[in-house]
Amino acid sequence: MYNLILFGPPGSGKGTQADFLVKQHGFLHISTGDMFREELSRRTPLGQEARKYMDRGDLVPDEVTIAMLRKRVEQHPDVAGIIFDGFPRTDPQAAELNDMMEEKQASINALVLLDVDVDTIVQRILGRAATSGRADDAKEDVIRTRYENFINYTAPVFDFYDQLGLAHRVNGAQSPSEVAAAIANIVGPAAQD
Repeated sequence: MYNLILFGPPGSGKGTQADFLVKQHGFLHISTGDMFREELSRRTPLGQEARKYMDRGDLVPDEVTIAMLRKRVEQHPDVAGIIFDGFPRTDPQAAELNDMMEEKQASINALVLLDVDVDTIVQRILGRAATSGRADDAKEDVIRTRYENFINYTAPVFDFYDQLGLAHRVNGAQSPSEVAAAIANIVGPAAQD
């Protein structure tokens, strides 16, 4: 099983790159953002709790995120690999993910950071707002808060995996095909094992 953390600020292209990896390797793509939106659309108590934080551009508390993620992983025990998109974002989430992987007798193989500057992120997300219908995509101040939260809270997570020799930085401002090629060089044949 190959497990990849796809890391980057909102709008960095994680979803696009995850789609490429799913088609190429048959991985399960778990996006915390998608999980939250699903809970919101179903108006579950968990979704309503998450909404309070998401509408401000703040991170959803760890216990809420971890509960949803664990449920999703347990629903797919026989996948070739998992792409964790938007998780972990904090040290406690990283520790919980490592524990979850150990329970499955697996580990994280790589973390790929899609590195994109804030102005490019704002431009991308405002453009996406026209078609996504997502309220959190239409406000520049919320986008900038989300970006700053990513930078402030997730840098230690990158450093943690970097110290393990698992972290890689890719220029996410390149074209989607160039980013995909860079990620393929990282994932490479190891994903076939």
